[in-house]
Amino acid sequence: MKRYFFLPLTLPFLILFILLLPLLFILFASTITIAFQKLGLPLPVAFTLFWAALIGSFINIPIKEIKSYGPVVRMTKVSFFGITYPVPYVDWGEQKTIVSINVGGAFVPLSVVLYEVLRLLVLDETFLLTRMAMAILISTIVSKAFSRPVRGLGIAIPMFIPPLVAAILALLLGGDNRPLIAYASGTMGVLIGADLLNWNKL
Repeated sequence: MKRYFFLPLTLPFLILFILLLPLLFILFASTITIAFQKLGLPLPVAFTLFWAALIGSFINIPIKEIKSYGPVVRMTKVSFFGITYPVPYVDWGEQKTIVSINVGGAFVPLSVVLYEVLRLLVLDETFLLTRMAMAILISTIVSKAFSRPVRGLGIAIPMFIPPLVAAILALLLGGDNRPLIAYASGTMGVLIGADLLNWNKL
């Protein structure tokens, strides 16, 4: 009989992965922290934002409940000769959609961009602030064009669109501040274009 799984061979790889997991996490944390530092954030703030984004990605804050009415699949039980069978049937009922804000995916990027806007205003970097606003506007338009509401999932957008657009805008408008343009356009463009502008489609 042909075997597809060899436990003695996979077990060492599993142990190796567990041993390397802390190292991979440290490398990932270092990369994200350096990325935050390139935005002009001090090291303690960058490190704090990394943990806020990581832990906050597991936290969703409900802000609205949307009710609708439509066909709902329910289950009933039918007994036959002492045996109970589950039988699905379609009924008309109320459906609820909970709209939530993810802390790591919304609040943290929003706080970083807001900090950058205030920093540029203090430094009187009007030209850079204008380019950042242009990048966010373009990214918003693209995100709106490619995002779609998906039943049971929410607002979806092809995963390669935001980073690709952010990279292109950083090259075209970033100059010496490419990390800032990439981060601002990549985060705010999706939040505004994909999420806020599709609110009425929920």
